[in-house]
This record gives sequence, structure tokens and C-alpha cells, in this order.
Amino acid sequence: MEKGELKILNKGEEEEMELQGYRLCRWRLALVGFGVLCTGGFLLLLLYWMPEWCVKSTCTRTTARDAEVVLLRSTDEFRRWFLARVRVMLAPGSNPFHSLETQTTSPPSSPSSLSCPFSSPSSPPLANGYTPHPSDGSPAQELSRRFSDYQPTQMRYFTFHSTKYYWSDEMQNFNVLTGLEDLEVSCSTIHSEHSAGLTRNQQEYRRLFFGVNEIAVKVPSVFKLLIKEVLNPFYIFQLFSVILWSVDEYYYYAAAIVFMSVISIATSLYTIKKQYIMLHDMVAAHSIVRVSVCRANNDVEEILSTDLVPGDVVVIPSNGTIMPCDAVLVSGTCIVNESMLTGESVPVTKTNLPNPPPGEREGVDGAYNTEEHKRHTLFCGTNVIQTRFYTGELVKAVVVRTGFSTAKGQLVRSILYPKPTDFKLYRDAYLFLLCLVAVAGIGFVYSIVLSIMNEVPAKTIIIESLDIITITVPPALPAAMTAGIVYAQRRLKKIGIFCISPQRINICGQINLVCFDKTGTLTEDGLDLWGVQRVESGCFHLSEETAQKENLVKSQFVACMATCHSLTKIEGQLSGDPLDLKMFEATGWILEEATEEETALHNRIMPTVVRPPKQLLPSQPDASAEQDMELAELSSLYEIGIVRQFPFSSGLQRMSVVSRTLGEKCMDAFMKGAPEVVASLCKKETVPEDFAEVLEGYTKQGFRVIALAHRRLGSKLNWHKVQNINRDYIEANMEFLGLIIMQNKLKAETPAVLLDLHRANIRTIMVTGDNMLTAISVARDCGMIPPEDTVIIADALPPHDGQAAKITWRYADKPSRTTRLEEINISLEAEVHLEEPKTQELYHFAMNGKSFAIIAEHFPDMLQKLVLHGTVFARMAPDQKTQLIETLQGVDYFVGMCGDGANDCGALKRAHGGISLSELEASVASPFTSKTPNISCVPSLIREGRAALITSFCVFKFMALYSIIQYISVTLLYSVSSNLGDFQFLFIDIAIILLIVFTMSLNPAWKELVPRRPPSGLISGPLLFSVLTQILICLGFQTFTFLWVKKQPWYEKWKPLTDVCNQSDPLNVSDLNNTEVDEHNIQNFENTSLFYVSSFQYLIVAIVFSKGKPFRQPSYKNWPFVLSAVGLYFFLLFIMFHPVKGIDGFLEIVCVPFEWRLQLFLVILVNAAVSVLVETFILDIVLWKLAFSRDKQANYGVTPAAPTPQGLIDLQGYKCLSWLCPSKTAPKARYMHLAQELSLDPDWPPKPTTTTEAKPRPENGSVYDIIIINS
Repeated sequence: MEKGELKILNKGEEEEMELQGYRLCRWRLALVGFGVLCTGGFLLLLLYWMPEWCVKSTCTRTTARDAEVVLLRSTDEFRRWFLARVRVMLAPGSNPFHSLETQTTSPPSSPSSLSCPFSSPSSPPLANGYTPHPSDGSPAQELSRRFSDYQPTQMRYFTFHSTKYYWSDEMQNFNVLTGLEDLEVSCSTIHSEHSAGLTRNQQEYRRLFFGVNEIAVKVPSVFKLLIKEVLNPFYIFQLFSVILWSVDEYYYYAAAIVFMSVISIATSLYTIKKQYIMLHDMVAAHSIVRVSVCRANNDVEEILSTDLVPGDVVVIPSNGTIMPCDAVLVSGTCIVNESMLTGESVPVTKTNLPNPPPGEREGVDGAYNTEEHKRHTLFCGTNVIQTRFYTGELVKAVVVRTGFSTAKGQLVRSILYPKPTDFKLYRDAYLFLLCLVAVAGIGFVYSIVLSIMNEVPAKTIIIESLDIITITVPPALPAAMTAGIVYAQRRLKKIGIFCISPQRINICGQINLVCFDKTGTLTEDGLDLWGVQRVESGCFHLSEETAQKENLVKSQFVACMATCHSLTKIEGQLSGDPLDLKMFEATGWILEEATEEETALHNRIMPTVVRPPKQLLPSQPDASAEQDMELAELSSLYEIGIVRQFPFSSGLQRMSVVSRTLGEKCMDAFMKGAPEVVASLCKKETVPEDFAEVLEGYTKQGFRVIALAHRRLGSKLNWHKVQNINRDYIEANMEFLGLIIMQNKLKAETPAVLLDLHRANIRTIMVTGDNMLTAISVARDCGMIPPEDTVIIADALPPHDGQAAKITWRYADKPSRTTRLEEINISLEAEVHLEEPKTQELYHFAMNGKSFAIIAEHFPDMLQKLVLHGTVFARMAPDQKTQLIETLQGVDYFVGMCGDGANDCGALKRAHGGISLSELEASVASPFTSKTPNISCVPSLIREGRAALITSFCVFKFMALYSIIQYISVTLLYSVSSNLGDFQFLFIDIAIILLIVFTMSLNPAWKELVPRRPPSGLISGPLLFSVLTQILICLGFQTFTFLWVKKQPWYEKWKPLTDVCNQSDPLNVSDLNNTEVDEHNIQNFENTSLFYVSSFQYLIVAIVFSKGKPFRQPSYKNWPFVLSAVGLYFFLLFIMFHPVKGIDGFLEIVCVPFEWRLQLFLVILVNAAVSVLVETFILDIVLWKLAFSRDKQANYGVTPAAPTPQGLIDLQGYKCLSWLCPSKTAPKARYMHLAQELSLDPDWPPKPTTTTEAKPRPENGSVYDIIIINS
């Protein structure tokens, strides 16, 4: 293997990284040590900040297998570097799942732990492992001594982000040992080989690899946090500045900066410490609890949860518990509250893992996976409310993951080690700082040359030259930049929106597309039963309002409604899915669950029982019907027991139950779910011929339709067989029973909020698990799709029997009918021309999850074009919602996602701004959580995001101008061997800058969303124009003042006895005689004149940059800012026109003639007028409008409004701007490029009488064939 070879860790996963191996080199270490001494430790700091330099300067390349240090680099867009030390552990074996034959020698010295069904003793060795820290070496050595027959094995590993990576000779790479999924063990194998438990020796041996079962969020000591915070490059720069100022005897200013830094560091430490404590407390609830585990000899032993390992079998107590690990149920059922993970507070029923009999495992006994089998998996941190069990069999679960490998562990890791925020503002901020440093470099060289020409001492040259650099980078910049975000976070909290990722608030200001879940988000959570439509003999009955009728009470239809649900009683109250609850309540039946005492009296399971109330039962039998005669005999005791549940799966879009009616020999299977899915699993003769038409009729009206089905099971199917049978066997050859029609009303706030977003040119998309036609109807009702717009449904079919994948296009309201085919070829590619966009057709695409998956796989280029106008995505599985978000981000949309937190966790986390509508104050499932259970929080969040973003721009521009203004003043004063005084610096930095910065950030958000969006970065034409013009204005007026003061007839080189004010006060002359010699030449006419002008310039640019409408409230409504600015203006005018001896002495200002003060005042007024004119008229009215006309004209994917005269003016202006700046004519966002291509394509959108086929050609990629279907 070559030494230069790169290894890829976590290939294809979110945390994919490149790995290089290195070995420490002694002579390089010595050389670096010498460099550290020579640079006074600065080189060590540099290597601390730059891991890549650190490794490459101290190590030599080697193979990954022999590495002592590994250098890691993320493969995402950030390309961050990390380093990790490789450690070695001695263990009795190399595979944690190998069986150690000696199982009786272990003394009960340490409690054993839960074991997970990862592998059998005959399993092949794993390629990866999870090794503990060397501090766990003592048990390893103990085991090595205990199992002396085993040859000790060296295990090489490193730790990164709380995860251990273990070297595998077989894979020739480092890998993570997570748990059960690594072995790809089947569900039946878990039951047969992993449900008995582990011996103590097996448990202790596995714990060497998997470590302690604990999500250890260590709260760092204040000292550690302090060191880490202080080593920030910015604070090191501040330390350098303070030392420099102290050497230059600027003690007061240095002390003030130290004070500011201490306050800043203390605040930062307090916030970080508080976050660590909150996170620690969040995971501490289940970190150490006592659990009961089953041993291999059928004993049940109580141990600490920290000792659990994959393969242990844990007993779930009947009164519930908080899960300390991820475990899969192998017997019994549990009712679990998963709100910690999902934000959804509705309890979920978990059933035992299916165990198909040996003869029926073909094709159904797949490998266990926590995602696919989540309905059987108890996740770490979730609360088991109660369990269902039967005599002789405990509720057992096999541990599959422990520690940071668990679902909650992964969430905690994502909080502990977040990805850096990828936002143009922050990237541009660094570029801007580099520009300031470049300006400082010019001043540095200028001051050195000037000082040498003036024969200044070497010490003064060094100090003054370095001083220029410290002036250019403002010390209060980090605190100033975060102020707007902190204030926005407080305002969001006041309106019930909680944020766990404050940096995302700025990004929310850029959102131009929002995805909404439907049920519980756009519509009410609760569903009302509108009616039922039963089927008998393959024909629909007329729809009925209710199922509570005597003639229906013992029908299979009502029995299905009463049994096919996952409801349970918690503290006497029915609880579960709102749809199930409404459906069951509509029957009027009663649900009863066995108590623990009742369960203990029976040798079989006590099922959940449902029965109708006596008043619903027929009062007397009908003698003409034999069946009714039989039922009448049992009328006093008619009840149905639910024997087995197959919970609802969003992937399968159905749920089913097996039940037994009291007195019946045979069991029944009932199923409910999406009508299309249920009908496909029923016998064809039982499904009415007009099924599709009836279903379409309801869905077009916006009803939510649920289909029911029934099947009588064979008498040979006893209770034990049912517990292990596969659901695919039950859910086949069913008899179609009919439809339940549920009404899902829009929330009152939904249409108005969507209208606000539409007016603001923010696209809205519906992503739901519901039926497509229902979703389209709701989209029309809420205004997401205007009534006059066309909806094109994309129906995709996978490759079949040698035929390529194809997409059929049809109107939602006018399904096309195929008669004959005529095939033609067209190209979907067109040249990009910047011309007037053609009048876009008002159309929207709609598709279901199945079509989405096919298009994503076979038509990847087509998918990006579809999402430009895709508005309804129905029957979407949770992972498909996440994939849609990624596709939209792939074409450069800033995507918001609003959901109820249940099936939307991945999408909420992936979106730029994910908002969970949850009653919980903070859900770790999404960056934002709203306590208001409707979508009115979305525009509020975007408005606050825009306000915070504009505040960040304002503050950054102001801080940049503050640095440049001060830099200009100092540079001009250096030319006369002068400088600003210590207290002048102090007054400017503390009294003016800090006060203004922290009050100018207080402007609240504007009251409504506007179509204009704020820019995403600092490097944009209007912003650069704003900053550069203000710099030039300030430079011009300061230079003019500096030169003009020398032209005054009274001007002379200032001395302590100089009296140009014609002051005759003898006390003043006496004071002047006693004045100490000014070594730094601070007191002079140039200094005083520039101090007055520059002080006003700070306030002028603050007011000019403090923008209000359309993103923030006007500055005059920001009372702290107004009072601060007016107070400072008044103070400056006061000391300017009414000198006070004490203040002048403190600020080292000299007296100037009254006429000169008037002239300075005139200069300041003209400066203010020019600044306001340039910023307000030229920038706001001309440049902003022209720049944003591109955004308005090309807000592709938003249904365009009719052209207006103003729009035509904007378009002409945009063309003019494009002509002036030809290099920036093409739109930057990818979705704009795609929209331009499609606007020139005559065959887009696809006509509703066409089918698109995928015909891959390896040399050219995919070509689409359009088949025209003539009706």
C-alpha cells in the first residue's frame, strides 16, 4: 500500500471524511520546539489553529495501519481539518461478537450488561470495532489474564467526536462498530440466537469494545473553557493590541479594552457553560438507572444501565421506564412517548419483532434495521409508559445500540459537534476583514516610511506602525455582530418561537421557499367523520353519515372501525393517533384493557377487548334471519379481542390487526389504510368497478379517505402462530369493506399566512403523507394553488419487462385517456440567453412519493426541473421529505420547513430553517420550535430573520466605517507626528461606538413581509457601493479639514502658551504655564479639528446605515438608539461651542477660534447631507431597485403576477444595469439558470398527452423520449 493513499471514513454518510496516516518525527518535533521558543509561543498557537500544519510539520507520512496520528478532512463544502491520536488496546480477541468459551470463571466483581443480538458465535469476524479509552485498560488486562489461552490482540483505534474508530485488517481501514446492523442479522435470528441473554464473561468482553453505555456530556471546567475561549485568534489579537498600547502608555484605553474583553469572555463562558449543563441535564435522566437483564442461564439479574452492551436482553418493567439504550422488542408490547425524539406527544404502540416460521421466511425475513423496524424498536431517551405482557413471559428487548451510537446519542452528537453555518454573510465577513487588514498593511508601510523620513526613534516606529493594524480591526466586532441575533432570539421567544441554533436566525432572512406538512400544520390535527360508504357484493352502498346503527353494530365494517387502531388507555383516558380516536369514537364502542392482576390469572395473553354498549345491540332477534338468531343469543356478551397488531407504517401506508370474536373458532384480520394500497391487497371481485371514480370524487373535495378490508383466517391459525406470523401473509386476499370519509378542516390562519408568503414572492410547497388528490384540493382551498392554475400530475413507472422507466403527464382535473401512440424525440436542453422572460404558463406539478423515487433514480436532471414548479408532493415517506429538501437546496433555494415534528424530523433538521409546531418548549428535532400550533410563526420567523440579517449588515458596515474613519484620522495625524489621545480613543470606542452599536441593533422587524429579499452577503454591488462611497466621503471631508486648518490665518504650530481664542483669563494663562510637556504631540489644531469632524462622522454613518423599512422598523421607533444619538450629538455640539476646561483637558482638546468652530460645523453639515443623499437617494432608490428587479422578475418558481408599468420600468433598469455590468448578467442561483433554460424550451411544461421515457446512453447521459398520446 502506498504511503500517499487516502482512506475514506464513513463513506456515503453525512460525516464522510478523508484520512491520512502519519508517524511522529523526532527531528521535526525538535525543530518545531525551537521555532516555538523563538516566536515566544506564537508558532504553537498557529499550529493549534491549523491542525493540518501541526501534523505535517511534526510528522511524516505512513500507512493508515501504522499511523500514530491521523489527519482527517471532511468531504463536505467546508473541508475542515482535524487530527486524532491513534491508541492501542490489548484485548483477548479482535471481534466483540466471538464467543469466549470459558464462561464460569468470572467472579461477580462487576455487574454485567445488556446484550444485543449482533451475531452468533459462528458469525464471521467484524471489520470494525468500538474501543474504550486506555483508562478502561484494567478490565482488558484482567480478561487477558483470565483467558490466558487466548493470544492478546492489539487493537488500534482513535476517538473523534465521541466515536471510536477501530482498525480492521480485513477492510484495511478504520471503521465504527455501532451494533446490531453491522452483522446484518435477520429478525428470525434475533429471536433464535440472541433472545436468551449473555453470560457475564461475554458481557465484560463486549464492553471492552463498546465501552460504557452512557451518553457522556461532560461539563468542562470554567478553566478549560476559559483557555479554549482565550485562544481564539481574535482574543490573541486583542492581547497583542493591549500589550502594544501599554508599551505606548495608552493605559486607560488598554484597560477599557481588557474590561470589555473580560465582560465578553465572561458572557460567552456563561452561555457555553449553561448550554453544556442543559445538555447534560437532558441526557442525565436515563444515563444511570437500574435495569433487569436476562442471563444465558435464564436468571434475571439487576445491573446498572451503564454496563449494558449490544446483545444483552433487558426486561422492560410493567410500570414503564426511560430507555437507557436502543433495544428491539422480542416479546410483549409497549406504549411509548417519543416526544423527546420527534416532538410528537401522541403515545406510540411498539410491538414485538416478527418471527416468521422456518417455512415462511423466504423473502420476508430481512436484515434487522432500526429505521425499517422502528415500530418494534425502543429508542434511547424515550419514555415507556406501560407494557403489555402475559404470564410466564416478560416483556423483553434485545439491546442493539448503546452510548453515542443510539438515536439520542446521535442527536446529542449533532448538538455537541454542529456543522459550521454555511452562509455567505460569514464568508464575506472574513473577506471583508482581510480587506481591512490589507488597508492596515498600506498604513503600516506608510507609517514606517514617514517615520524614517522624519527620523523618528526605532521604538516609536515599531509601536506606531503596529498601532495602525490594531486600529483597523475593531475589538468590539464579534460582540457587535451577535447583538442583532441575540435581540432577534429574545423577540422570537416573546412570540413563542424557541431556538436552539441562533446562527440560523440570519439564514432564515434569506428563505425564499417554505415546505409545509399538511395534517396538523395547514389543516386541523383532529379529523371529523363526514360519513362512511360501505361495500357489499362488490358494489358501493349510498354514503351514510354514521356507523352507529343497530343493523350495522355486528357488521364487519364496524368491527374493523372498532378494532383496527393503536389506541390504549392511559390513566383511564383513551390515547393515541387522532385519526384512530375519531374513528373509534364514531362507533360508540367501549375499549377495555386487562389490568396486571387480571393478566396474572390467565395462562394466555389478555387481549385488548372492544364491545358495543348494550343500547346499540339489537333489542330482539329477527326470526327470518338465522345469522341474526345466532347473534341474538350472544347479544348480552358480544365482544372482540385484539390478538395481534401490525402498527401503521408510513412506508406501507396501512395498519392491520388480528382479532377474535367471543365464541368464534376462527380469527379475523382487519386492515385500514390508503385506499389505493388497501384495494391492491383485496380480491378484485370485492373491489367495486367504480372505486377509482368514487375515491376521486371525495379526494377532489378535500376529504381524507380511509379504506377498510377484512379477511376470515383459517381455524388452524392459533394464537401462538399469530404472534410470529408475517404481516404480508395476513395482508393479502382481503375483502374490501368500504370507505371512511374524514373531513380535515383548514386551520383558520392558513390561507392568510400563505397569501402573505405569496405576496412576498416566497414559494410554498405541500409535502404530505396523504392522498394526492386530497392534497391538491387542500392546496387549492388554502390558496397555495390559485383556482385558475393548471395542475400537472407526474405519474412515474419503474422499468418493467425490459421497458424503460417512464413518466405520464396528466391534468389533475382532466385525466387523459390513451388511444394511440406516436413517438417523437426532443431535446430538453437549450442555450442560455438573457432575454425578456417569456410569459410563463401558470402551472404546478404534483407527484406522489413513489413517482418521486422513480424520477429521482431514473430522471435526476428532470427532478431538478420539476421542483421549480412542483407544489404538491403526496404520499411522501419521511426520508423522501428529506430528499426533497436536499433537491431544492441543490438548485440554490433557501428552504424553510414547517411540520408537526412527527414524520418530519429529518426534513426539519436538513432545511435552512426548520420549524416544529410542538407543545414542547424546545425539541431537539428542529432548530426552531413554535408553541403556537399554526403556521403564523413562519412569516414571523422570516421577518425576524430579515431584521437580524439587515442588522448584521448595518453593524458590520458601521464597524468597518468606524475602523476606516479612525484609520484615516490616525494616518493623517501621523504625517504631523501626532496621534489621537488616550482619552479620545476611549471616548470614541466606549461612549460613541459601543453605545451606538448595541442600540442600533434594537430595531424590531418590519410588520409585514415584502417581495424584496435582503442580500445574502456583503460582497454585493449595492452594499459595496454603500461602504466605499461612505469611506470616500469621510476621507474627503477629513482630508479637507486637515488641509484647511493649516490655511487659516491664525494657524501656527500649537504650544502650551498658544492662545488663538483671545482668552484673557489670567488663570487660564497660569494653567497653560503649568502644563506638562506633551511628549506624544496630542494637543494641536489638527488633532482637535479631526476629533470633532470624525466624532460626528461616526454618528452620521450610524444613522445613515441604520436602515428601517422594508425589513426593520424605522430607527425613530428605536428609542434607545434615538436617545443615544441625540445625547451624543448634544454633548459634542456642547463641547464644540461651549468649551469646558475640565472636559477639554480630559480629551486633550485645544481651544480654537469660534469662527473655525462654525466652519467645522458647516463641514459636518455638508458631510451629513452628502452621506444621506448618496445612501438614501442613489443607493436605496436607484441601485437597490435595479438590483432587486432581477429578483422580482426572475423569482422563478413563484407564480408571476401580471406585468405592471413599474415592472416594465424595473426590467428596463435591469437591462441597463446588465449592460453596465456585463460580467454579472447571468443569475447566480441555479434555479434561475434552469428557469431560463425552460423558458426557452417550447415543449416545457410537458403536455398532458405525453409520456416521458428514460433511455440512458453511457456516452451522453440520459435522453428523454416524448411520446405523444392522441385522444
